[in-house]
Amino acid sequence: MEHAARLGSWGELYVMIGTSAAALIGLLFVASSLHFNEMLDKPVLRTRSRNLTLHLVAILVQATAILTPQPLRFLGIEIALINFCGMYLPLTFLYRTLKKGHKSSKRGGFSIYMGTVYILSYGLGIAGGAVLGASLSWGLYLVTLSNAAFFVAVVVNAWKLMLGIRESE
Repeated sequence: MEHAARLGSWGELYVMIGTSAAALIGLLFVASSLHFNEMLDKPVLRTRSRNLTLHLVAILVQATAILTPQPLRFLGIEIALINFCGMYLPLTFLYRTLKKGHKSSKRGGFSIYMGTVYILSYGLGIAGGAVLGASLSWGLYLVTLSNAAFFVAVVVNAWKLMLGIRESE
């Protein structure tokens, strides 16, 4: 049985990615707890915090799947499913913004540009899952690129979240 953690340094990389995602989830919970009243008062902050947590959970679950001994075919299916499920959030917000004229694009709300980054990142993850599903290990490069884009987007959005909390103080 071939598994991704035995393919060079992929295992070490995904231990680091999974650990980083878990640490960021913990920090997000601490920051949200310290500013609980602001989170309750501003739906934008609450939504942003929830979405950041879910995106980080997707990264953590992918790292767990990659580190689990299993054939590449099964890993590819799991990675593709995780990314299909994750794509629901940005597609929902994009739909509300474009079709329903939702006024969430004002300061602090949904950004079409950041939504596009998330959609493209999930798309890379789906493509990586498809390649892995064909038992081709180079699909891990696509999944890793997807996770790197997620980390950048999550850090930018976490910064926006902290600025939003700071404005309410």
